[in-house]
Amino acid sequence: MKAWSLERYNKQGALRLGDVPEPELQDDEVLVKIHASGVNALDVKIAKGEFKAVLPYRTPVVLGHEVAGVVTRVGSKVRTFKPGDEVYSRPEDHRIGTFAQFIAIKESSVALKPKNLSMEEAASLPLVGLTAWQAFVERVKLKKGQKVFIQAGSGGVGTFAIQLAKSLGAYVATTTSTANVGWVKELGADLVIDYKKESFADILKDYDLVLNSQDDKTLFQSLGVLKEGGTLISLSGPPDPAFGAAVNAPGVLRFVIGLLSSKVRKVAKRRGVHYSFLFMKASGSQLQHITKLVESGAIRPVVDRVFPFAETQDSLDFVAAGRAKGKVVIRN
Repeated sequence: MKAWSLERYNKQGALRLGDVPEPELQDDEVLVKIHASGVNALDVKIAKGEFKAVLPYRTPVVLGHEVAGVVTRVGSKVRTFKPGDEVYSRPEDHRIGTFAQFIAIKESSVALKPKNLSMEEAASLPLVGLTAWQAFVERVKLKKGQKVFIQAGSGGVGTFAIQLAKSLGAYVATTTSTANVGWVKELGADLVIDYKKESFADILKDYDLVLNSQDDKTLFQSLGVLKEGGTLISLSGPPDPAFGAAVNAPGVLRFVIGLLSSKVRKVAKRRGVHYSFLFMKASGSQLQHITKLVESGAIRPVVDRVFPFAETQDSLDFVAAGRAKGKVVIRN
């Protein structure tokens, strides 16, 4: 089958199109013919080698973390799905590879595709949807009336997180550029700060939760908008000791991870708030909850551009430029 592979880690994040063997199907897996795949900053960072210390992949490896497609075969132990089912998924780490024609995915990581979405729309949701769900629902159990600051409201995670937080009854503040202020308000944000004109650090205070996805400067500024006992969940790092334990990192690496986040954890403790790093995990059961929200109309996908499979490298370059409004998708 055809696939876009990372031959070696490189600063350009360049992939190569070529022929690779079709995936071998395990007893607990489904084989999916890929119709569309989402493109994420995570794919770019992995290709550039930014995650190889904590998430090492043996190259060559096919990249891609989101998929929508049709089940063609199922393993002997699979009970939930059958050939012909339209599904979507964020495959498990070390089982990724959606920039291809087929992928084998664990049954536990798959869910039926929302009936009201196209393949391209569905492929845009799994990674960003699970990220927001695990931050708001699983980790902090966000409640009605709580105040949430979501950075970069026009980005892939931001567009989904705003809608999820509003569906949970939260008050949402976010940042975006001048051109996107009105559009982000339409997604449900209660307060939108134009970062080109104002600093969120001068405006926001007493928030229950911050979803951080930006640089270190923004990270430390964000600690200051939390009320006592509030929580900052960072998607962009630095990783904390809990993450090291979750991925079973060796002792030396756990020590390094602890050092990387020691400063922000100390500042958080001094302010009486909590710091937590989130690296989302695959979950078909959580995707089922997201499907219900999408089919009810509470959440709608936001797709900026759809690239043909032959232009997969162009799609990564577009994401790397940081100008996507919502998600970027590849159509097979």
